[in-house]
Amino acid sequence: MRALILSASFGSGHHQANAAVGEALRTLLPSTEARQTDFLRHLRGYERQIVLGTYLAWLRHSPESYRWYYRFTDRETEPKTIRDTYKWMGREGLRRELQSYQPEVVVSSYPTPAAVAGHLREREGFDFLNVLVVTDYRVHQHWVRPEADLLLVPTAETGRQMVERGIPEERVVVTGIPIHPRYRELIGADQTALRLKHGLKPDVPLLLMSGGGQATYRSLEKVISQLGLLGRPVQVLVLGGNGASGEVAVEQRGQASVYRLGFTNAFAELLAASDLVVGKAGGLTVAEATTLGVPMIIYDPIPGQEEYNADYLVRGDAAMWCKSLAEVRPAVIRALESTEHARLSAGALRLSVPDAADRAAQAILTAFAERQKR
Repeated sequence: MRALILSASFGSGHHQANAAVGEALRTLLPSTEARQTDFLRHLRGYERQIVLGTYLAWLRHSPESYRWYYRFTDRETEPKTIRDTYKWMGREGLRRELQSYQPEVVVSSYPTPAAVAGHLREREGFDFLNVLVVTDYRVHQHWVRPEADLLLVPTAETGRQMVERGIPEERVVVTGIPIHPRYRELIGADQTALRLKHGLKPDVPLLLMSGGGQATYRSLEKVISQLGLLGRPVQVLVLGGNGASGEVAVEQRGQASVYRLGFTNAFAELLAASDLVVGKAGGLTVAEATTLGVPMIIYDPIPGQEEYNADYLVRGDAAMWCKSLAEVRPAVIRALESTEHARLSAGALRLSVPDAADRAAQAILTAFAERQKR
């Protein structure tokens, strides 16, 4: 089976979900040939600048503008100029890839490529199963893609939202958000051993900052400053940024020892070693943290989708959502108390779907087999 797996580099989460699905497909069906492509590469330069440039500018400089856009477009009656972008955005580049690769399955972890692929299939006569993997815990109107034959959603709640917005129930399958199998392997791992492995103190609380993969988290330094005022020593991990692989810079901010790491392949182990995740609430981060039972302290999430992700965690007793910077310090102090930490960790585990990638792959293979019979 040839599978074309499309993501969109608005953040690292879409790529990670796709990698997890691709690996699970090859595990369940070793003959699977899976090609992963960033759909944004198919956009013309000016299209990329409009789409990605505007998105990043909003998050860095005017998040309220993005909140307005999220709400404005979350309706069936959004302007035709926005609704029909899938008929032209990246169309020619994707058409060439479909012609050259001839996939039997197209999997997208972002709504636009699923829509473009569906449009091209109808217009050009391609023959493939069109799959959309939803990576947020609430269904925005843009996720409602009638072009998709199969829509894989994180929860029963998001499944109901999809059906309520007009997608036939038989096309919707609840799988969870796909994550790498390494997280499942780390469930119940020895935190002391992991901290020692990565040069961290085993007896000092470890907090992992969630700032996203595009350096758009405006509150990063303000939150770190609050973590230095907890009245106790803590270790703070800041991953990504512009640092080279293996590069570590350490600084002291109050009582917080801040480790700034460049690119690392050890994220899963560092997350498993952590007591808390602090910061944003991206869909993949939520799925990974809940799998490992690591509670989250959320402050200043991306307007729209991450606010709904935060609400999902709070309702599940897996996180605290701080609406002001002044709330961050007391929330972290409280979450580090043994009783409260145990309560939040148990809530996170109740929400977790460690085998989501396997569920997604099985749903795809089942739908593909049924399609082959027609």
